[in-house]
Amino acid sequence: MPTQSSFLPATAPPLLGQLPLRERPAERLYAVGPGALSLTELLAAIIGGPRQLETAQTLITQWGDTLSQVEQAELERVPGVGRQTAARLKAALELGQRLAYQQPTDRYQIRAPQDAANILIPLIGHQEQEHFVVLYLDTRNQVLDREVLYKGTINTTIVRIAEVFRGAIRRQCASIMVSHNHPSTNPEPSPDDVLLTRRLYETGKTLEVELLDHIIVGGNRFISLRERGIGFG
Repeated sequence: MPTQSSFLPATAPPLLGQLPLRERPAERLYAVGPGALSLTELLAAIIGGPRQLETAQTLITQWGDTLSQVEQAELERVPGVGRQTAARLKAALELGQRLAYQQPTDRYQIRAPQDAANILIPLIGHQEQEHFVVLYLDTRNQVLDREVLYKGTINTTIVRIAEVFRGAIRRQCASIMVSHNHPSTNPEPSPDDVLLTRRLYETGKTLEVELLDHIIVGGNRFISLRERGIGFG
């Protein structure tokens, strides 16, 4: 178990009262929206109190993107958290995960890359590590299911082509769309992205499960490799 000293960040952020009103997390959220806030600021807005930024930075330093997996009792031991704040954090993290990864209840139809982006940008656009997502579609391009298949560095070595299509065959899909994000927020495709697209496209033709598109997401922007004619045909 971490000792209390291990919870302390190397450089403590300013106290809330030391910041101009417009620079405080809650005020920035009102002014520019949650998408413009850093992870530290978003956590601070949930935590509240005069040391909210320091506490938020401590949590990110200690656990990073595994914060949602930390038990409430362990969160309560962090200076500045306590029982009620830990409960709010756990509730907010669980809510975010459920909304991000819930399965579509209505059959959402994809008619253009923008339709896919409407699903993908909220799901992975602002993730701080790469996520590889598969959308499983029926003969009318309606979304039957979606799956986050990989997290971490996405390249042609990591992504197993057979695994991408295994879910499609199991669901008896007519086609799939794949997507991954660039944490840099620049959605321009890399040579590895193009090579992966080409391999998926060729395998899909063999298996008679069409690869409709590969969407690369960066922040609120996206690129359709199909629209650009990259990796297809």
